[in-house]
Amino acid sequence: MRSCDFFNMVDEMTQRNYLGEMELMVLLAIVRLGDYAYGVPISKELLLIARREVSIGSIYAALERLEGKGFVSSSLGEPTPQRGGRAKRYFRVSPRGLRAIRTTRVALTGLWKGVPALKGGSL
Repeated sequence: MRSCDFFNMVDEMTQRNYLGEMELMVLLAIVRLGDYAYGVPISKELLLIARREVSIGSIYAALERLEGKGFVSSSLGEPTPQRGGRAKRYFRVSPRGLRAIRTTRVALTGLWKGVPALKGGSL
């Protein structure tokens, strides 16, 4: 690793731009879903792709943290009769969120490469 890469990673970490597992999975689900990213489709995406059943409450807690960190932004859709006149809140990953995804990918990939027990794909 070049020293400038190391210092960039340290700078990102001190700004609290690192992601926990749940936050990373939710961000990746939002990127996959595009303009249709809200609680229920995010939950379905995590179940379908990651094979992880996550409660809607946990997803919205992660979304709230991510929005507080500036990793996602949200907007309200139109109220619908199917939802009793309530609007859906749609989420989109911000440029800062995309940087956090990339930073996390680099860090995790580097850690995986250095584990001898995982060479060859078996434990």
